[in-house]
Amino acid sequence: MEYLRGLKEICDRQEWLFMSDEVQCGLGRTGKWFVYQHAGFQPDVVPLAKGLGSGVPVGACIVGGRARGVFKPGNHGSTFGGNPLAMTAAITTIDTVIEENLLENAARVGGAMREALGIALREEPGVVEVRGNGLMIGIELDRPCGDVVKMALDSELVVNVTADTVVRLLPALVVSDAEGREVIERLVRVLRTFLEAGAAQPQAAAR
Repeated sequence: MEYLRGLKEICDRQEWLFMSDEVQCGLGRTGKWFVYQHAGFQPDVVPLAKGLGSGVPVGACIVGGRARGVFKPGNHGSTFGGNPLAMTAAITTIDTVIEENLLENAARVGGAMREALGIALREEPGVVEVRGNGLMIGIELDRPCGDVVKMALDSELVVNVTADTVVRLLPALVVSDAEGREVIERLVRVLRTFLEAGAAQPQAAAR
């Protein structure tokens, strides 16, 4: 979170708007409603989408601070903006997060998953770092790992790879402790198989 705080200081110094993109990481993903809450400050603009409607297309833009009053009625139009289905989905999503304590669930289960990954992969050559907050977890490897996506699918896991070398997990906010453990067991097997295959290639080439 020091990175975010540093950016906020630069924005304040230059009198720039600080925009916290919460499209993927907001709405409870990290164990708090928004990532900026971990850093302890208030941004000027917060874009939201994806999880806001639990699968129903919807987006929102929250403004405050130096951005307050920038948008006026009529400044921004949308053909389907504010439609009853999207608004009902957004309100129901927020109510469900509160009623089912999904912030606490994301923090607890995500923390346990991250800890289990750290222990299982601690001595694994090729693993650089396990990091994240709540149910937004990244495993950085020392090599490109796009093949892990297909290998994980073969093990009935859905993951993606970002920055070419980071395996990213985004479990549902309703994931249980048992489901979290099963995800880790399967993923660790996949990662070990991937890393072992990579380690064996130079020896095969030498022969």
